[in-house]
Amino acid sequence: MQNGVMKAWLESSHLAGANATYVEDLYELYLSDPDLVSEEWKRVFDGLPSPGEVAEQPHSRVRDYFRRLAQETKHYNVQVSDPDVDAKQVRVLQLINAYRFRGHEAAKLDPLGLWQRPPVAELDPSFHNLNSGDMEEMFNVGSFAIGQETMLLKDIHTSLNKIYCGSVGAEYMHMTSTEQKRWIQQRLESVVGQPSFSKEEKITFLEELTAAEGLERYLGAKFPGAKRFSLEGGDALIPMTKELIRHAGAQGMREVVIGMAHRGRLNMLVNVLGKRPQDLFDEFAGKHDETWGTGDVKYHQGFSADFATPGGNVHLALAFNPSHLEIVNPVVMGSVRARQDRLGDKDGSSVLPITVHGDSAVAGQGVVAETFNMSQARGYQVGGTVRIVINNQVGFTTSNPRDTRSTMYCTDIAKMVQAPIFHVNADDPEAVAFVTRIALDYRNTFKQDVVIDLVCYRRHGHNEADEPNATQPLMYQKIKKHPTPRKIYADALTERGSVDNGTVTQVINEYRDALDHGEVVVKEWRPMAMHSVDWSPYLSHDWDEAWKNEFDTDRLKDIGKRVCMYPESHKLQSRVQKIYTDRQAMIKGEKLLDWGMAEILAYATLVDDGNRIRISGQDSGRGTFFHRHSVLHNQDDASTYIPLKNLHTNQGPFQVIDSVLSEEAVLAFEYGYATAEPSGLTVWEAQFGDFANGAQVVIDQFISSGEQKWARLCGLTMLLPHGYEGQGPEHSSARLERYLQLCAEQNMQVVVPSTPAQVYHMLRRQVIRPMRRPLIVMSPKSLLRHPLCVSSLEELSEGTFMPAIPEVDEMDPKQVKRVVFCSGKVYYDLLEQRRNNEQKDVAIVRIEQLYPFPLEDVRSAIAEYENAKDFVWCQEESQNQGAWYCSQHNFRAAIPDDASLRYAGRPASASPAVGYMSVHLKQQKALVEDALKLD
Repeated sequence: MQNGVMKAWLESSHLAGANATYVEDLYELYLSDPDLVSEEWKRVFDGLPSPGEVAEQPHSRVRDYFRRLAQETKHYNVQVSDPDVDAKQVRVLQLINAYRFRGHEAAKLDPLGLWQRPPVAELDPSFHNLNSGDMEEMFNVGSFAIGQETMLLKDIHTSLNKIYCGSVGAEYMHMTSTEQKRWIQQRLESVVGQPSFSKEEKITFLEELTAAEGLERYLGAKFPGAKRFSLEGGDALIPMTKELIRHAGAQGMREVVIGMAHRGRLNMLVNVLGKRPQDLFDEFAGKHDETWGTGDVKYHQGFSADFATPGGNVHLALAFNPSHLEIVNPVVMGSVRARQDRLGDKDGSSVLPITVHGDSAVAGQGVVAETFNMSQARGYQVGGTVRIVINNQVGFTTSNPRDTRSTMYCTDIAKMVQAPIFHVNADDPEAVAFVTRIALDYRNTFKQDVVIDLVCYRRHGHNEADEPNATQPLMYQKIKKHPTPRKIYADALTERGSVDNGTVTQVINEYRDALDHGEVVVKEWRPMAMHSVDWSPYLSHDWDEAWKNEFDTDRLKDIGKRVCMYPESHKLQSRVQKIYTDRQAMIKGEKLLDWGMAEILAYATLVDDGNRIRISGQDSGRGTFFHRHSVLHNQDDASTYIPLKNLHTNQGPFQVIDSVLSEEAVLAFEYGYATAEPSGLTVWEAQFGDFANGAQVVIDQFISSGEQKWARLCGLTMLLPHGYEGQGPEHSSARLERYLQLCAEQNMQVVVPSTPAQVYHMLRRQVIRPMRRPLIVMSPKSLLRHPLCVSSLEELSEGTFMPAIPEVDEMDPKQVKRVVFCSGKVYYDLLEQRRNNEQKDVAIVRIEQLYPFPLEDVRSAIAEYENAKDFVWCQEESQNQGAWYCSQHNFRAAIPDDASLRYAGRPASASPAVGYMSVHLKQQKALVEDALKLD
C-alpha cells in the first residue's frame, strides 16, 4: 500500500478519521465502475496500487487499511462536514448502480405475466438505508446520464424504474469496458424509458404488426392444420427486423444476411423479404415449379431481394437452412465474411449479419457457444452480429425453462464474449424499436456482437397440429385470453389519439386485400438490381468437361523460386529452414517434389492468376504433420512472413487461418463462405480426418445435400488426413465410408490422391474447372515424406489429374493374371512388397477418384490385361468401412463380365483400427500378402 499517497491526501481531507465506511463504499463503487465516483476520488483510488502490482493484496486488506487510517486521527487535521449526508450520497450512488446491475430482474418483460421472480432487495431504497424522509432531499446523481447533476431522491428512484424496470431489461454491467458501459447508459438513461417516435413511425409499426398477424391468420384459415411454425405471439419480430434493415441502410450498409430456423420464417419471407404470397400459397397447395433437384419444405427455403431504405437499397439474403436449429448461424457468418472480403469491408461497415435464435436452442445447442467464441477471432470476425432470440418461454411443446437451461436467462451464453443483452417485452413495439436501434448502433460502433431477447409467447404448439394444452395448461389458458400484439398496440394508439379506429380497420383491410391479390406486400421491396456475386459461369457444367491444366514450366519455376523467398532477417527454425532449402533444390531440379511443395505450388499458381484462396483449420499455417509451412515464424521476434502473400502486387488474396478449436462451427462457416465466393478456393482442413465427426450435421445437411435441396452450389474443399499408421483407433480413419454413402446425383467428389502431382492438379482443377461442387479429400499423413511419393516438375506443368492411375512398372500384359485395385497409402505397401517378391503377374491400378466413379478411366487402365480374370479390391480399412461396401458395384461394372472380384483387407470391426502396433503390423502384412499372393 502506498502510505504516502493516502496519508498526504487524508491530511487535507475533511473526512479523515470520521467516516471510514464512506471511503469503503466509494472504493466498492470504484471497483465496480471507476466512472461512478467523482474525479477527485477517482484520482485518489487510481493512485493506489493496481491489482496486478499487488496481486498478494486482497481487497479485505485495503479496507482494513482504510479503517486503520481513519482511527489514527491524532496524525491529521480533521475537518468534518456532515458524515451522515456524505454516507447517504454514497447510498444513492449505490442505488443507481443496483438498478444498472439488477434492474432487469424487475422489468416487465413477460407479456403473459407468468414469470414469478423474487423481489430484488437492492432495488429498494431502504436496502441502502434510505428512508421516506430522504425522498425529498437533493442528491448528486454522479454518472447517471439523465441530464441533471442533482435531483430529488424520489425523482431519481422514479426515473430508474422507468429506465430499467419497464418494457426493457438491459444487461450490460457484466462488460469490462467502461467506454461501452457508459455508451449504453447514455442511450438508455437519457430518454428515461420514454423513447419518442413520430406519428408516421408509429403507423409503420402498426402496419407491420398487422402484416405479421394478418399473414398467419390468412394461412390458418386457408390451410387449416398445415405446418407453418407460426410467429403469432412474437409478431414484433417483423417490425424489429425491418427497423434493423432501415437503420442499417441509413448508416450506409449495403447487404444484410439473415439466418433463422423455421419459427416465423414464412412471415419473414413474405413480410420482410418480399416473397409473393401467391408463391407461398402454391407451395402450401402442393404446386411447384419443375426445377432440378429434390427440393425442401417451404419453411427451410431461402430468399433474396432488395429493400429500399433512406440510405439507398440494401440487398437482403435469407439463408437456406435445415431443421437443425442453430447450425445456420456460422453459415451466415461465413457468407457475410465472404461478402465483406469481396467488398474490401475490413470492419463490417457494409455487410450486416442477423441471426434469429430460439430460446431453448440458443442455450442448448453447443454451436451457439462455438460461434460466439469465433466472433472476435481474426479469421472469422464479421464486425459483430445482431442476435435476436424469439423467446417463446417454452422450447418444444413439452419443455419448461427449468428443464432446458441452468441459467436465469436463455441469453446468458452471450456473456462469454461480454455482449450486451437487451430483454424486451414483445407486446411493446415501441420498446422493441428502441432497443433495436440501440443494438445496431452498438454493433456498428464497437464491432461486436449484441443480443436482443424478444420475450414473447407462442400462440400455437410447436406446430399447428400440436395440442399444447396437454403439457402446458396454465400457459395456454392465459394465451387464449391474451390479446394479440397488434390489438394491444392499436388500442394504445387510439387511446393516445395517434390514430383512429377507422385507420386501424383500413390498415387491416388493405393488407388482407394485398394477400388476396397475391403480389408482393412489402412496400420497401425492390427488384434485385444486382446479385451479390455472379454464379452464371458455374452453372450447367459436366464433370468430364475439359479444363486448362497445362502451366508453362518456366513460369512454374519462377513462381516456385518466389514462393521459397523470405527476408534474410527472418530467422527460421532449423527444421523449417531445411524444408525451404529442400524446396529450393526441388525448383532447381536437384530433387523431386514432395507433397508439401506440390501443394504450395498449386496455391501459388492460383493466386498468381488472381484467384482468392482461403484455408482454415486448427493447424493449417504450419500443417498438422509439419509439411506445409505457409507461415514462417521468425525465431528472433516471433514475427511472421507468408511467401504466398508476397508473390507480386497484383496477385490474388491468400489467407491461411489457424482456427478456433471447433469443427462444427468452423466447417459451417467455411461452407457459408464458399457458397458466397465461387471464384476462389475455400479449404477446410481437419487436424485429423475423424475430427470431422464433430461436424457431421454440416456434412449431412449442407455439404452433401445443399445443391439438391436448395440449388445452392458450393466448391468447398475438405482435407481429411487419413491412413493406418498403427497409432490406434483414433485418428487413423477419416471415415471414407460415410462420405461415399452420401454420394448420389453427382453431388460431390471423393478423392484419394497418391502423388504430389495429383494433389497439385486436384486443387487447381477445383478452381479452374467451371464446376462448383464439394471436394472431399482423404489426404495423407505418412505419405507426406514417403520416399516413393514424389513427382517431377514436369508432371505438374505438363500433366493432369488422373481419376485412375494405371500400372507404373514395366511388365508383360499377357503375363498378368490378377489386377489389384486400391486407393491411397496402401498402394505403396503393395508396390514395395510386389517388387520385393519380384512378381510380374499382378498389376496394381490406383483409383484416385472414388466418386464420381471414373468408369471409363478404370476400364482403360485394365484393358490390356486380357488374361486377367482375377480382380481384387485391397484396402487398409476394415471390411465394413472404407470403400468396399459403398463402391464394389462400381468396381464390378468396370471389370469384364467373366471376371471375379474379391476383397482383401482387414476383417469387419466395430472400431476403426486396432490399438496395438504389433497387431496393426500383422494385419497390414496379411492384407498385402492376401492381395498379391496367387492361389
